Parts: sequence; C-alpha cells; structure tokens
Amino acid sequence: MMVDHLIAFATNHYLITGAFVILLALLIATELNKGGKSLSTGELTALVNRDEAVVIDVRAKKEYAAGHIVGALNFPQDKVMSRTAELEKYKPKTLIIVDAAGQHAGHVARELLKAGFNAAKLSGGVSSWRGDNLPLVK
Repeated sequence: MMVDHLIAFATNHYLITGAFVILLALLIATELNKGGKSLSTGELTALVNRDEAVVIDVRAKKEYAAGHIVGALNFPQDKVMSRTAELEKYKPKTLIIVDAAGQHAGHVARELLKAGFNAAKLSGGVSSWRGDNLPLVK
C-alpha cells in the first residue's frame, strides 16, 4: 500500500521527484570524492611495489600492533595532522590512508590533500585487505 502511494506521488510530482534524485546523486558523488581517490587493494599493492606510495595506517597503536599492511607507518588518526613534518619526506609519493573499515580514512586524506600532500584512501580499509586474503604483519 505504501509503495502504491509512493509511485502515485512520484508520477504526479515528477519534477520534484526528478530534482530529488538529481540532488541525491550529487550528494553521493560529493561525499565519495571528498577524501580523494579511493583505491582497491590491488591498486595499493601496485603503487607500493613501484615505490610510488607509502601506506599510512591511522588506527590506534593497539590495532596496528595486532596486524598491519607490510611497511605501513602508524600515525593514529588524531595525531596525523600534528605530525605532518614527519611525512614531508614522502611528499613526492602518494600517501595511502588506511583505517579499520574505511570510515575515517577519507577525512584524514582530505586534510592531507589540503596540506599539500598527494593522498588517497584504501577503500574498505584493513577489512577489505583481509577480505582479499592479503597478509598482515605483527
């Protein structure tokens, strides 16, 4: 019954419905692009293997110690922007931000982009890394 009302509303008010769909699509596109480029695990691996990127793990030290991507540097999320001087030597490379599941990496990447770094995020974080059966080191 509810769906019938929704369909009737959409057909009777197609301009409003169309505007809503367009605004929703624009909002989603904006949110997806906010944190810079989103990389897959394969893209991350290729960039690191070509020595074109450095992985920055923004999880807490305890989570990082429990298992992290080989070669990843640990900069806890709340400390990254206060430690940018330590990242200066990596400025020619892409900083790939990794968190637990992708929820915080976009914000950190966005802040690093504003600070003049080339930053991207791993889509899905360490969860997607594990999901692709890729190794973590302790």
